[in-house]
Amino acid sequence: MARRASEHEFPEAKLPRSPDGTVGEGYLGGQLLVAMPGLTDPRFARAVICVCAHSADGAMGIVLNKPLETLSFEELLKQLEVQPLPPQRQIRLLAGGPVEGGRGFVLHTADWESDASLKVSGDLALTASVDILKAIAAGGGPRQGLLALGYAGWGPGQLETEIQRNAWLNVTPDEALLFDSQPDTQWRQALAKLRIDPLLLSASAGHA
Repeated sequence: MARRASEHEFPEAKLPRSPDGTVGEGYLGGQLLVAMPGLTDPRFARAVICVCAHSADGAMGIVLNKPLETLSFEELLKQLEVQPLPPQRQIRLLAGGPVEGGRGFVLHTADWESDASLKVSGDLALTASVDILKAIAAGGGPRQGLLALGYAGWGPGQLETEIQRNAWLNVTPDEALLFDSQPDTQWRQALAKLRIDPLLLSASAGHA
C-alpha cells in the first residue's frame, strides 16, 4: 500500500559536529559495524551498519543491507513532489533502522554537498535535505549514494557496551562494499575484509 507523503521527511540533519564540521570525530564515525553471529535481534541479525555519528552523547548509523521493499525511488519522489518524473537517475532505498522510519537520509560520496550535509568521514557525507533528491532526480548529485528511511540509534555508552559484549566488529569501508555490494552478500563481504571466515566465527559466537 502506498504511503502518504506526510509520512516521509527530509529535515535538516541535526547530528553532533566536531569543530571542523565532521561527525563523531575520534570515535567510530565512518566505520562499518558488522554484526556478530551471536547477535540474534531480528532487527540487526547479520546487519552491516555505517556509523554516521558517534560521540559521548551516543551514536547513529544506517543499516546498509536491509532493502526497502515497500517503496520505490520514483514513488518517493512522487510523494515528495520532486521533479523530474521519471527521474534521470535511480538510487537504492534501504530500511535504515528501527528509529524514525519515516525520516529520510542519503549516505553518499563527499563529492557533492549542501548546507545540510554533514561530513561522516573524508570520503562520506550524510544529507537529510530534499535538495539532494532534486539533484539526483535531475541526473546530478553525488557520484554514489544510498537513500535510507529510518536509522539505528544508541544512547550514551550503549554502543561501546555492545562492542565489549562482542555484539559487533568494526571495519573501515571502501566504496565497493558501501555502494556496490548486494544486500544478501554484504555481511560476508564485510567479514572477508577483516579476513574472517563466518563459519569459524559462528563456532565461538556468544562468548564474551
